[in-house]
Amino acid sequence: MTSGSVRIGRARSAAFAVLALLLVASAIWLYSGTATRRATETARADAVAAARESIAEMLSYRPDTAEAKLNAARDRLTGPFLESYNQLIQTVVIPGATQKKITAAAQVPAAAAISGGADRAVVLAYVDQSLSVGSAAPTRTNSSVRVTMEKLDGRWLISGFDPI
Repeated sequence: MTSGSVRIGRARSAAFAVLALLLVASAIWLYSGTATRRATETARADAVAAARESIAEMLSYRPDTAEAKLNAARDRLTGPFLESYNQLIQTVVIPGATQKKITAAAQVPAAAAISGGADRAVVLAYVDQSLSVGSAAPTRTNSSVRVTMEKLDGRWLISGFDPI
């Protein structure tokens, strides 16, 4: 073998090594991107499930259990929204529910994440609520809300609730 052919052989070996390294790096990059997308999709799905449950809990009550039920729903909220909700239930909702015998039942038949990541998501939810005062027939209302969810200590909590 001549020195020229040895150089060509070494150059080919080096090129193949570089190509193999690039292929491995590309595979790792593609896999990590897929894993990140899966984690984001899972986080969004978890945020939507938590939003559906939390909305139903914070908007459903009966006169005899309103105080306990609505106060328990506060555990699903955070930030300034928690403060606003607490003030509203203490000054308006609980007194009204007990004095006027108001019963409310809420369901969230549809919800979807419109944005989000591992620790924060925005969910659009369609809410059906039935409200009855005393022995009167219930009235039904339908609404849509934009709910901001934040993951704190492993739990998805509502930090914003905006009717749209």
